[in-house]
Amino acid sequence: MKTAVNRMENLLLSIRPSASLEYQKHYSFPSLVLIFFTFSGIGWLWEVLLHLVMDGMFINRGVLTGPWLPIYGTGGVLILLVLKKWQDRPLRLFGMTMLLCGIIEYFSGLALETLFQVRWWNYSDMLFEIQGRVCLTGLLIFGIGGLAIVYIIAPKLEGIFSRIPPKYLCLLCAALLLIFAADIAVSFLHPNTGFGITTAI
Repeated sequence: MKTAVNRMENLLLSIRPSASLEYQKHYSFPSLVLIFFTFSGIGWLWEVLLHLVMDGMFINRGVLTGPWLPIYGTGGVLILLVLKKWQDRPLRLFGMTMLLCGIIEYFSGLALETLFQVRWWNYSDMLFEIQGRVCLTGLLIFGIGGLAIVYIIAPKLEGIFSRIPPKYLCLLCAALLLIFAADIAVSFLHPNTGFGITTAI
């Protein structure tokens, strides 16, 4: 039995992504900015649609006013930068992505709760959760999403962004960053709260 387990472990550790996947890329700063906003927008859309299905109503999720959840964008960019050395080992990348996203989500929740005295997410009713800030189900989803980001989504996005003339690419990044900074400034004074968005601590 022990030998079979060891063989399975060795098999899993030897898994490598297909050579046809062009995932070992150097992402330019403008590309990383646009990847950040793309993932932030996808995260916002995911949560809005989730509540639309569950509650039957539109709820603008997140602390900010705009259609973005920066925790998703931050996670996506950090997966590409911080976890780069594990990109040849999908199983290890999966585990490290869970760890990284867990740290981001836990401390983001802690910081928001400390600053504003309300919660934007609470996993207290989920199995294997830590103080309601992270849960195993969410981390598994992040782990799978991290693999998709590294091997499929980010390389495709880089290919799209690389076709944009540098002048327009820089203008687009600057405009997005300015709008985002303004949203942070306003939302720090008047965060997005209410039904379906926040709960009391």
